[in-house]
Amino acid sequence: MTSPTSAGGGPTVVSGEFDEAEDQLDDRSRMSFLDHLDELRRRILYALYAVLACGVIVIYYIDNLFNYATAYFGQFNAKLIYTEMTDGFAFEMKMGILCAVLMASPFIFAQVWFFVAPGLYSKEKRLALPFITASTLLFLTGAWFCHFYAFPSMVTFFGGFQNEHVVMMPSLSNISGFYVKMILGFGAVFQMPLLVLVLARFGIVSARFMIRQFKFAFLIIFILAAIITPSSDIPNQLMIAAPMLVLYILSIGVAWLFGKKKKPQEV
Repeated sequence: MTSPTSAGGGPTVVSGEFDEAEDQLDDRSRMSFLDHLDELRRRILYALYAVLACGVIVIYYIDNLFNYATAYFGQFNAKLIYTEMTDGFAFEMKMGILCAVLMASPFIFAQVWFFVAPGLYSKEKRLALPFITASTLLFLTGAWFCHFYAFPSMVTFFGGFQNEHVVMMPSLSNISGFYVKMILGFGAVFQMPLLVLVLARFGIVSARFMIRQFKFAFLIIFILAAIITPSSDIPNQLMIAAPMLVLYILSIGVAWLFGKKKKPQEV
């Protein structure tokens, strides 16, 4: 096949051919398996360095953090106790590390991007800033929702079994461990739109598929909400299920906008 020529007789650069050539150059520059392992190690170290740097800042306010955390957990009609001498110190460090992770989350997600970037095409690498910003905001939004709504709702339910004979006195280790797991769990759940974006770009899911499966997603979301809030109180379950439904609907829009488009059949 002859290449198209311009009015002056010279070859014309076709944008599709240019993109294909650029993608081939990217393919040749991709790293080997051992290079990926070395890159993964380096990115994990950089993320840990970021957490440590933020931890230094947190240590300066550690007393205020301890007072805030104990007041926060104690507001649910619970008397906090610890039975091991090191539990108080471990509680303080656990809260400090969690705050450091939250503070360092933009840099952590930046390291995730830098790790996967070598496997992307040039036009996809331009999405670095939107990815880091969106993943950070979604993670922090999930943590915020858990801190102010999900965790208080759950602790209030479990504290409802108290009476004149039974008093809830959770240990610092127990309640803080449960809190950290919920914060990180909700932060991960709120990454759903980004996960769908990646799956849609690879053609694994599509907006049409997600719409067809909406009734099953609706059922699963409410089952998860019932597990997270084991109360028969419908408002509490709706408070947990509502953001998940919003995230699912938002993910449908993400799949529609960024999903892999089918190439038209060549004549």
